[in-house]
Amino acid sequence: MDNTAANTSPFRIGFLLIDGFALMAYAAAIEPLRAANQLAGKQLYEISHFAVSGESAFSSSGASIAADASARGRLDFDLVLVVAGGEPAQFNDPPTLQWLRHLAKNGVQLGGVSGGPVILAMAGLMNGRRMTVHWEHAEALIDRLPELMIERSLYVIDRDRITCAGGIAPLDLMHALITEHHGTALPAKISDWFMHTQIRPSGGPQRAGLVERYGTTSRPVIVALEVMTNHIADPLTLNQLAGLANISSRQLNRLFKEKLDQSAMSFYRDIRLEKAHNFLTQSTLSTTQIALATGFAGSAHFSTSFSAKYGQPPSSIRG
Repeated sequence: MDNTAANTSPFRIGFLLIDGFALMAYAAAIEPLRAANQLAGKQLYEISHFAVSGESAFSSSGASIAADASARGRLDFDLVLVVAGGEPAQFNDPPTLQWLRHLAKNGVQLGGVSGGPVILAMAGLMNGRRMTVHWEHAEALIDRLPELMIERSLYVIDRDRITCAGGIAPLDLMHALITEHHGTALPAKISDWFMHTQIRPSGGPQRAGLVERYGTTSRPVIVALEVMTNHIADPLTLNQLAGLANISSRQLNRLFKEKLDQSAMSFYRDIRLEKAHNFLTQSTLSTTQIALATGFAGSAHFSTSFSAKYGQPPSSIRG
């Protein structure tokens, strides 16, 4: 899924910096993009900065980042990331929130880093989407909006929403994004450059790394597994998975059967069903909502697949 193969235009990313943002999280998000441009010898990523008011945004440590323009009006982005810290639940700037909603309506992918997911949630933009947030803000957000599907992960990619816990987790997030855009070679060079060679999966420290969890060091399988966990609600095809892993579909299936004793797509379905099982036991979402959030066409298809794996229908899990 190399986006540059069909489109040579740079991928346009806007950073909306909220005063009090964490400088480390911002740097971990933007530096891999700068490195990608430099190592590729061309502009793969076009970056813009926005501040809510004034010409600059100020980090929690007092560092100033100059804004390119007001966060009012531009809609021509591929992705806009909100970076916030401090007390994001107290952010209340109606024009900025409205701009974010306009971006969503116009098909722009939205993301939040550190406290940024809180602002997206408060704007009503995380409904029906899996998400994560810095642990510091998680409990308060759950209390305020209990219907949210919050996971204790480093980052979550759910269709047109990207959320990241902050700290140095954006390094892992950007590795995943650049891999999806340009394959595995470029992000490997970027990781070497930053001496960040132990790439963590999106689930992060709450679960074992992919190598330890699944007991394989096969690079194509690890790449495919990470992509699978990042595409739960919008499952990819076998050809797409194989393309991202840089091998043929036949080779990928052979490796999955050899290393994990299942075909790639069967294993993918089980990952989605495990996520659905978690939602059934840990959330109040309806069966239909859970079916859609885990990539099933409807509750009937979901119920059949769930029963085949667990020996009982989803309704029985909740008693």
